Amino acid sequence: MSIGETLAEERERAGLSVTQVSLQTRIRETVIRRMEADDFALCGGNFYARGHIRSISRVIGIDPEPLVAEFDAAHGGAPQPVSAVSAFEPERPVEFRERRSPNWTAAMALALALVMVYVVVQIAGGGGGPERRTARPVAGTPAAAPSPSASPTAPAAKKPGAAPSPAARTRVELAVQVKRRTWFNVRGDNGRPLFSGILAPGDERAWTAKKKITVVLGIGGSVEMTVNGKDIGAPGDDRGVHRVTFTRSDPES
Repeated sequence: MSIGETLAEERERAGLSVTQVSLQTRIRETVIRRMEADDFALCGGNFYARGHIRSISRVIGIDPEPLVAEFDAAHGGAPQPVSAVSAFEPERPVEFRERRSPNWTAAMALALALVMVYVVVQIAGGGGGPERRTARPVAGTPAAAPSPSASPTAPAAKKPGAAPSPAARTRVELAVQVKRRTWFNVRGDNGRPLFSGILAPGDERAWTAKKKITVVLGIGGSVEMTVNGKDIGAPGDDRGVHRVTFTRSDPES
């Protein structure tokens, strides 16, 4: 079985479409379809083709190394390592120009000119204006009493029997229980990846973030979700790709 046939068969066995694999790997659908037909011309070279094979294999849940080895055998073998000496050895000897000694005469002349300018400025500005004095309080002088308007406002008395306000939630919490095999992509604040892969029936996972959690999953009815401690059930009941986002205020009443 060829590389492309193996990728196509294992993708279908994992229950993933080409679109779903493209979303997971960020590889264009056109490139994936051509690879499943054993055409790697759109990959942009052997280096990128090896990377695409590894990315797709991890998403569909198989070991990529046998396929990469088969690709190298069919396309001239694996790239040979380059030694550090040959990588950094220049092809032509570098010509170094003779270093000139600094011109100390010019430097000293410039320093002397700066000193003369500083002296002239100090002499010209020496007869300054009247002396400024800072008033100091005399010992024993009573301090001025604060004005009534400047006194701090007394805190308002709490009404007896008033219920305390609930503490604001400081993070988003999401827990899932998997009922059917499906793939998950979970991201937190600023798109930070929290999880990406396939979950099997019976798996239980939980994630937290400060402000937001975004979930993309392959089958809407495949999981039961608990958001911020409240069971919200499944986000859908069909096999289409679902995308949901939760914040600290979810689930809304």
